[in-house]
Order: sequence, then C-alpha cells, then structure tokens
Amino acid sequence: MPTKLPNPARTSGATPTSWFGTAPPLPTFQPLNENTDADVVVVGGGIAGLTTAYLLSQEGVKVLLLEDGELASGESGRTTAHLSNALDDRYTTLENLFGQEGARLAAESHTTAIAAIEGIVKKENIDCDFTRLDGYLFLPATGSSKELSQELEAAHRAGLAAVEHLSEAGTTGFEPGECLRFPGQGQFHILKYLNGLAAAITKKGGRICTHTRVSEVHGGAHARVLTADGAEVKARKGIVVATNSPFNDRVVMHTKQAAYRTYVVAARVPKGSVSKALYWDTADPYHYVRLQDVPAGPRGGQTDYDLLIVGGEDHKTGQEDHPEARLRCLEEWTRDRFAMVKDFEYRWSGQVMEPQDGLAFAGRNPLDSDNVFIITGDSGHGMTHGTLGPMIITDLIQGRPNPWADLYDPGRITVKRESAQEFIRENVNVALEYTELLTGGDVRSPEEIAAGEGAVLRRGVSKVAVYKDEQGATHECSAICPHLGCVVHWNSLEKSWDCPCHGSRFTALGELLNGPAASGLAPA
Repeated sequence: MPTKLPNPARTSGATPTSWFGTAPPLPTFQPLNENTDADVVVVGGGIAGLTTAYLLSQEGVKVLLLEDGELASGESGRTTAHLSNALDDRYTTLENLFGQEGARLAAESHTTAIAAIEGIVKKENIDCDFTRLDGYLFLPATGSSKELSQELEAAHRAGLAAVEHLSEAGTTGFEPGECLRFPGQGQFHILKYLNGLAAAITKKGGRICTHTRVSEVHGGAHARVLTADGAEVKARKGIVVATNSPFNDRVVMHTKQAAYRTYVVAARVPKGSVSKALYWDTADPYHYVRLQDVPAGPRGGQTDYDLLIVGGEDHKTGQEDHPEARLRCLEEWTRDRFAMVKDFEYRWSGQVMEPQDGLAFAGRNPLDSDNVFIITGDSGHGMTHGTLGPMIITDLIQGRPNPWADLYDPGRITVKRESAQEFIRENVNVALEYTELLTGGDVRSPEEIAAGEGAVLRRGVSKVAVYKDEQGATHECSAICPHLGCVVHWNSLEKSWDCPCHGSRFTALGELLNGPAASGLAPA
C-alpha cells in the first residue's frame, strides 16, 4: 500500500487555508523538460515571483518563471493578505535605524505598492475582492498611550500626514479603543489576484513552468540555472530568486534574517457584524485582524457571513514543541474580543522572514554576480514587499535608477546599536541550536512515536528523523538539515521537519518544502 502523505498537495503546510477554500484552483503548467533560454529567469511562483515576471513581461522582456510546486504553494498561499503601510517594526524604530529619510522612503514604497496592486487589478480586470479600507493600530491591555503618540509623530515625519489619533475607532462589532487610524490601506483575495497575474504573464508571452525545481544558480557573463531534472536555462539579462528564503545564498543572508512561524484562525461571523477594516495591536508578538467575503458558490453571489481572519502568536521556526497551543491561544484571544464568533472554520500557520533591522531585502545578491537578484525578508508585509521588491528589481534589470534600491539593498549593513543587538541575539540563538548534535533524541525507540507523528532519535553517533504514518509504518531520514547542519524538529501541526537554525522545512518523508536548504533530508 502506498504511503499516504499528510500533505499530499505539496504545499508548504498540511493545514488548509481559507484562500484555497474560497477560490477556484490556480492554473497548473507543464514542468520544464528541455534546455531553453530567456532574458530573465524568475525562480518562485508566489506574489514576488509572479509580480516580477508580470512587470518585466509588460516591458517586452522574455521571462521564464520556474516554480518547484504549484503556483502559490509556498507562503503566498498562507498569508492573511493585508495591504498596509503601517509597518510592524514601527516608524519610531525605522527612523532610529535608517533616519527620517529612510523611514519616509519605507512609507512611500509600501504606499506605492498598494497603489500598484490596485492599478494592476484595474488594468488586467482581476476580480480578486480588492478594496481600500482603514487600518487601526491599537494597544493591548498593558499598552501605553505614549507608544501611540510617538508612533503618530514618526508616521507624520515619514510623510503619512493623514494618520490620526482617535480615542475610539467608532467601529462596529469590535471597538479597539485608543488607536491610530491609517487610511488608504487595502486587502484582496491572494489566490484570485495571483490567478490574474499568471494570466497576464502568459498573455504577454511569458512562460511559466511548475513542478520544476531549480538546483543551481550561476550568474555572470553566462548566467544560467540548472534544474533538479537536468535542464539548463540561459538567462541573458539576469536571474531573480523569489523563494521566500534564498536557497542560492548559503550563509550571508541567513545571518541577516530569521525564520518565524505565525498562526492564523478564521471564524464565521454574521455579515456586517464587524466593520470591514484592518486591525493590529502593538503587542509583541502582535495580533492582526481582517475580514473576507465568502462567495456562495461557483455561480457567484455572497453568503450571509464573513470570515474573520485573525493572526499572531509568532515564534522562531522549529522552536515550539506545541504549535497547537498557539492556535488555542489565538482562538481565545479572538473569542474575548469578538462575541459573535461561534465556530472556527480554518486554522493554519505560515512562515515569515524577519530581517534584523526591520526592513526587507530586494536587489542584487551579496557576494554574487551583478545579474543575480533576490527578494526576501518580508517581515510580515509579504504582499506589499512582494510588489515593491519586483518594482526595484525591474528597474535594476532595465538599467533605471530606483529611489528605494539603497534602502532595501540586501548588501546593506545597519550599524545602529539596536540592529547590532538583534543580530547578536539571533545568531547566538542559532549557535545554541547546534548543541543538539550532542544530546539524546526526543524518544529512545520508534515504538514511542504515535501514528501520524514524528520524533528524532539518536542512533550511535547519528540523529535520525522518524515519521510513523497512519498505518503504523515508520519512515526514516537523517535529522541533519542539509543547509548548515542543524538538527531538525518535528512540527506536529504541519506534519513537517523544521530547522530551528535558518528555517528550512521538509515533509514528513524528508522532501524539501522551504529553503534555504537546496535539497531534502538525506537517507538515514
């Protein structure tokens, strides 16, 4: 009997998201099985990769996009799809690290990204539930009014003059109390939007190949990528790696950012019972809230309820033994504030890359050829950064200046004390994880592992990752991450092996889900 995988769709998680449950499937494409060439090769079929391919194809650039699964099978399909310029590292922090001009450019770039998405939706006639709406930044129970007043002043200095301080939001169904109102935010249905991008790319002559894993990236005068199946693609103008965490950069970028898991629950609420807006608190980790319309069926129309989507409870990837408890905490937080919630329809988790100085990376890959580019470090703003990053890289490839290129340069070094402290803290955390190479396992024998679960055991000098399927058969692979040698941990929620050092993730059977690793776990 063939093994039944806990994640047969080969998305980056076993838990279903509300996006896949409320939209038609995205188109699938044939894998690449021959040598070919293009002006630009884009690696990654999420919002960053598809937007890059879209923008370049609009300028007549011959683009080939390669995705190792289906489109949106990575973290783009596990987002909550906020479109916001209220950055979660706060303008007070950004101004301290990058100066007033840097904070202004950060605000400008995310504001422009929302407008760019809106423009693409209109130009390509994409039916993706895009809407403009207000966003409210509010305090947790232990919060201080001073925090809001300081952020208001910093937001105004960053050019967001319309942000205002309110004693109450005046919203229906949930009153956050004292808050800052950020007007002109946005939201959409991510899968419907990406479906429209894919259609626009192919309409302009761009090519998309799914189920095609890129194994090697080579820049320079003879830039090319090689796939795991042996195909070679020559890239005349450049290569863009937009894979959430860049697999083509082994060390440098992974000292500058850290992988975190974030959790989401979605519950039915009566339509109109909660004001449609974006809500974020200032807790650490913070909570984020929005609503989503739900279609009645393939014939259109709407149901009599909305989905209330709530996220939060973040932690470093591979460093939580009980992820289900994070979801329970999120449900309790939601019930305490939204009395109309009854049942939770969806529960899932995703992964975000947190840069140590608060801003993402988009541009030339450090210590690499000038025609190899990366987009990473979204810091919880994957939708807007997955749009502004491609705008930067399109300009760089086309030889144009871009006003945000220096700010988001992957090679930047931020020397302020706060950034240095974060750099040290995160990399000490990574170093401590290597001590697990010397410890015992989670269990002493496979008999201790429950069906449908996994655990690491020690066998002589080796550590083995053991998964026991629902039929009771065990499957073994090395517990050593092929990226830089950390011991992986079992993720009981997503049924995956997660690396606690740099965030690589693998299926229960050891197949690669997320970089920076470029291959799966080795046989035991």
